[in-house]
Formats: sequence, structure tokens, C-alpha cells
Amino acid sequence: MTRPNLSALLADLRQEGDLLEELLRPLSAEDWDLPTPAEGWTIRHQIAHLTWTERTVLTALEEPEVFAQLRERFAAETDVVDRGAQEGAARPPAEILASWQDSRRRVLERLAAVPEGERIPWIGPPMGAPMMASARIMETFAHGQDVRDALGVPPVASQRLRHVAHLGVATRDYAFKQRQLDPPAEPFRVELTHEDKTWTWGPAEAAQRVHGPALDFALLATRRRHRQDGSLVAEGPDADAWLDIVQAFAGRPGPGRAPLS
Repeated sequence: MTRPNLSALLADLRQEGDLLEELLRPLSAEDWDLPTPAEGWTIRHQIAHLTWTERTVLTALEEPEVFAQLRERFAAETDVVDRGAQEGAARPPAEILASWQDSRRRVLERLAAVPEGERIPWIGPPMGAPMMASARIMETFAHGQDVRDALGVPPVASQRLRHVAHLGVATRDYAFKQRQLDPPAEPFRVELTHEDKTWTWGPAEAAQRVHGPALDFALLATRRRHRQDGSLVAEGPDADAWLDIVQAFAGRPGPGRAPLS
């Protein structure tokens, strides 16, 4: 799959954030306290977490030495992310929203200024600005879906899903290693459909294959849906095992979601 340039990625990141903002702006104070599928997290926690992550990105970009200390804490302390969400969620909804709006705007501006080829330190492997932009799209989509689930709003299938899917494919080996499993030696073929398009990764002749709707894969790779709730098809034992553990994000995989029905 041909990767878009940084400008296009940042435009998609802005659009993904705008979509979530449109959902948040009309909410009442009571709505912000609605529970989301993440245990113990309300809509407040979801947006506070996005703000925390955006600010962590800014720290990685602007204060790498400070970020290195945070990275050590993240590896040693299992509750760093939860504490950040809890602290941020204690503020009034208007402040939470304004803080996220400001943080995501600054990330867009700062990523646009990263020189081509420069690597940004992160919780997982260092990455360039395009990959970081993809990661921000993925996380905004994932936590936006938590908000949508809390409000009873269905998922949105957009062309931006290709970035989420790309991360899910690119992190195949990482997902196996997170569970102390040896990654498969053979490459996979992944074919995902969105509207009249098919996005592909891997050699066409690969024996291990995954195909189906891009939305189903994005929801599965962000662990926002159980595998049985989608219509993805795996061909080959390694591909089948991968769909049980796929994760497009760095860090601990968490328990995942129970089936919807």
C-alpha cells in the first residue's frame, strides 16, 4: 500500500479530531459522566486521556530528556495512563474539552515542522512524523469510538481507516511479542475493503491471508470490538491466531471487549 505524505496525514488527523469534537460540543455536563466500554472510564476520562497523550507527544517532540524519564515510568508503573486520565477527568467538562482542543492543535502544528527523516522517541519504537500522525489518527478513532459507544452512536467508516489498518498490519510482530509468542516467519497478505476500494498489504501469493471490511479490522485492531462481531476472514493458522491478538497500539493489550451479542 502506498503511504500518503505528511500533509495528507495531518489533514486526516485534523478531520478525525473534528469529527469527535462535533460529537462532544453539544453534550451536557451529565453526558460527560456517561460510562464508556472501558471499565471505570466515562467520556470525561476518554477525552482527558487523549489530552494526556497529545501532551506526551509534545513532550517527546520538545523535551526528549523529560520524555525519556516518562518512558521509564511507563515501563515500570502499570497505572501511569490511568492516573493521567483520572487527574484530567476531575476538571469540568468545558475545561477538558478546551484543553484537548488546544493540545491537538499544537500537535498538528509541531508535527508539520518535524524535518523529514527525523525520529520521534515514543513508548514503543521511535517513529517519524508520518507514523506519529497515523498513531494519533488511530488513537483518536479508538477513543472516539468509546465515546460513540457511550452515546449509542454507530462507528464511522471513513477513508481515514486506512491509517488505522496500516498500523494494525505494521505491528503484527509486536502483537505476538507482547504475548511472549514468536512472530510468524512468513509474510501475510491483508486485503481490506472500504466502499469501492480495496487496500492491500503483503505479497499477493502469501499463504497466510486476512480479508474483510476495513472498519471491522480497525475496530478489532484497536480492540474496540470482539472478533466475532465482525466479518473478517483468516486463511491459515498463523493469520487466524493473529486476529485474536492484533493491536495497532503500543503498550499492554488489555482484556479487549466482550462480544456485543
